Amino acid sequence: MNRENLQKRLQRKWIRDKALEYAILTVATLIMVGGIHVFKFPNNFSFGGVTGIAIVLSAVTPLSVSTINFILNMSLMVLGFLFLGRGFGEKTVYVSLLMSFGLSFLERVCPLTRPLTDEPVLELVFAIALPAFSSAVLFNIGASSGGTDIIAMIMKKYSRMDNIGTTLFLVDLVITVLACLVFDVKTGLFSFTGLLAKSLVIDGVIENINLCKYFTIICNQPEPICKYIHEQMQRSATIYEGIGTYERKKKYIILTVLKRGQAVELRNFIKIHEPDAFLMITNSSEIIGKGFRGLN
Repeated sequence: MNRENLQKRLQRKWIRDKALEYAILTVATLIMVGGIHVFKFPNNFSFGGVTGIAIVLSAVTPLSVSTINFILNMSLMVLGFLFLGRGFGEKTVYVSLLMSFGLSFLERVCPLTRPLTDEPVLELVFAIALPAFSSAVLFNIGASSGGTDIIAMIMKKYSRMDNIGTTLFLVDLVITVLACLVFDVKTGLFSFTGLLAKSLVIDGVIENINLCKYFTIICNQPEPICKYIHEQMQRSATIYEGIGTYERKKKYIILTVLKRGQAVELRNFIKIHEPDAFLMITNSSEIIGKGFRGLN
């Protein structure tokens, strides 16, 4: 009976985790769809990816940009199934479908024939920030928006190329150059700016999402601090002994990693209960282990 209850609890937890994961995927994708439709498409900002190709092709064909985007995404998904198999990424498939149908839906219910404002720099900021933020959230939970990422997966499996990211950047660069030729110089320069800024924004958002505080605490009484970490923070810590070189006295060194909100609480606790402690607090966005991120 206990085993059955445990299995039921684990199953309920799995369902809750999956529901939360797909809720995050949905919100992030819808933010990306809104940013692309409202700010990227009307201004012809073409800084790579399937949407960039769609913008360029829509200018030289009678098809709308969302229609071309839908065709390209569906074609790449078929290639993904053919070359990578059915399990090449259920989350990527979900995001790719949601994005394609979302852009087509917005084009029908809320068509935009001109930019939202007469401030192209302001619109470029949102055209970069919203999709980049969404991409960072997707990457952080092991998904992607499909498109050229599927090409990267295929290239990674069937080629010996060392740096696929560089290859995809070159593809994006070609798309941006084509934007200069198809549209005007101003649009091309805005697209180049977007190409350069996009990866920086994605990296910055991912780093801030995963940002943790790494504590090195040198103190005389480690027990109260460790007890607070265990009971209030629900975290663990590591203690080892050392000797201060100035006074030659025995010290205890506590190592622990906390989320940003928890870090403030621990710092305030130490300030009150162990004011002579010496603290070193370091930012880190790459914490791998139980309670943080898995090795996979």
